[in-house]
Amino acid sequence: MAETHAHAHKEHSGETLIEAARNALTNSGEQWTGMRESVFAELARHERPASAYDIADNLSKTRGKRVAPNSVYRILDLFVTNNLALRVESSNAYLANTHPGCEHDCIFLVCDECGEATHLDDEEVSRTVRGLASARGFKPERPVLEIRGLCRACA
Repeated sequence: MAETHAHAHKEHSGETLIEAARNALTNSGEQWTGMRESVFAELARHERPASAYDIADNLSKTRGKRVAPNSVYRILDLFVTNNLALRVESSNAYLANTHPGCEHDCIFLVCDECGEATHLDDEEVSRTVRGLASARGFKPERPVLEIRGLCRACA
């Protein structure tokens, strides 16, 4: 499946990803706090989806004091709402959106062996799914498609 975009955007990483996330969040009217930055930086360093518990544990170690998973969940929910993070529903785990602020439906290829989740942007698939829902009188808010199987390395 080819990745297609109706608009151009830049994939960010490292410090530019954190800066882009901060800008996207503050432009939406939310505050960028030290804790939010810590959660986003921890999430962004993961190549595979991370749970709120993974993030809380790692932050607790680096901060030297306990970080509650519930606090991390609230921040991750805010990030998903503002398109800074993507949620892999089947594993209740998150990935940093490498182009914060850009809204894309979540289409994931999830490997059952190694846990890798590849995010695809495909406007045609998104239009089709949203159209099917709308045709049945359903207002799609945040479509999520997950295709479970084996990645290239595990197949």
